[in-house]
This record gives sequence, structure tokens and C-alpha cells, in this order.
Amino acid sequence: MAMAYASSLVMFTSPSPKPYYASLQKTQFLGFPVAASSKPSIRPTSLNRTFWIRCQDQAVVPLEQRWMFDESVAKGPTWYPKAADHVNTDKPWYIVDASDKILGRLASTIAIYIRGKNLATYTPSVDMGAFVIVVNAEKVAVSGKKRTQKLYRRHSGRPGGMTVETFDQLQKRIPERIIEHAVRGMLPKGRLGRALFNHLKVYSGPDHPHEAQKPMDLPIRDKRIQKLT
Repeated sequence: MAMAYASSLVMFTSPSPKPYYASLQKTQFLGFPVAASSKPSIRPTSLNRTFWIRCQDQAVVPLEQRWMFDESVAKGPTWYPKAADHVNTDKPWYIVDASDKILGRLASTIAIYIRGKNLATYTPSVDMGAFVIVVNAEKVAVSGKKRTQKLYRRHSGRPGGMTVETFDQLQKRIPERIIEHAVRGMLPKGRLGRALFNHLKVYSGPDHPHEAQKPMDLPIRDKRIQKLT
């Protein structure tokens, strides 16, 4: 039994012969190894006819596809934003007037700019977005019968402590909470979502305390966002 165990150890620890692919080289443009010699690498035989496939000495790549084989792009790591790429003091500020704008469409547009999905450098796990200011929150509109049928629930944590309000009731009491609730639901859940939610500033009335940030008008491409009167 001891000799059999020792022989098995020798069998597994004995050096293996040099594999065939170890003698192959990689070309500049091809991602798979090819033989460096002039001998054919593949010799398939079909219907008594032999076809030889040889590798070119110098690969020819079209100009419009040469960027895929650039050494600086192929060998470098995938780009990921650093801390200097998303500093809060360098982020833009946008402002939007919520008067007669549909709640859901307005909230989705705000969430896009807060997350940074409009940027070419958008990264799902990084705060790359901008700050958004919403004024005249008490004038936001909804479609259909949502003013009386849309409900907002909150719970005090005690038995029987649930309070239910309609859209109309909450708009008269705290109009800012309606937009905050809609945008929060469109942001990620977790630590990143809580940080992104701080980029939203909602105010009732036309005034806001962020004039020093010089906010720009929020670009809105959805033409259906404005409620027709």
C-alpha cells in the first residue's frame, strides 16, 4: 500500500511534456496564438482534397476597425472614474419649474440627470450626476383621477400607526414631499441612492437659495411632460 501511494505521488509530480501551444507566438493584431513557422497549422481533408490554411506574416486590418487592435486600448485596463472625476463642487446645477408638468415624467427626467445617465462617462456604481433644483413644487400636475385616487402611506412604527393621504391632501400639506417621493423611487436603493438623493433640492414657490451655483435650465426632451390645459 505504501509503495502504491508513493508511485502515485511520482506519477502526479512527474514533469509533463512541453505542450504544443507553448511554442506558438501571438501576433500584434490577432488575439489567438498562431504558428510562427511556415508550416500549415490546420490540414483538414475532405473529399480527397487537402486545404492548407496559413497565417499571414503581417495582418491587414481595415482603417475603420484598427481602433479595436490599438495596443494602448487593448493592453490598458478598463476606465473607471476616480475620485477627482466626480467632485461635488465641480458638478453642474440644473433648475426646473414644476408648474403644470406631469409628475412621473418630470421625476424620470430629474433622476436621469441626478444619476448622470446623460453623460458618456456614466458609471452605475459611481455618483457622476448633477444637482437639480425644483421650484413651484405645489403646482405639479398628474393625469387622470390621481388627485383623489393616488395614496401616500406612512407609518409611525406603533400598532395602528399608519396614516394614508391622497395626492390632493399631501399637496396642500407638504408639496415638496410628492416630488421627493417620486424621484427617490427612481434612484438606486442603498448607500449610493441615499447620496444621490441629496442632489435633489425641492422648493415650493419660485424662490430658492442656490443662486450662487448659477443653475442652468434642465433640458427636457419629452414633449408630453407639459400638461395640456
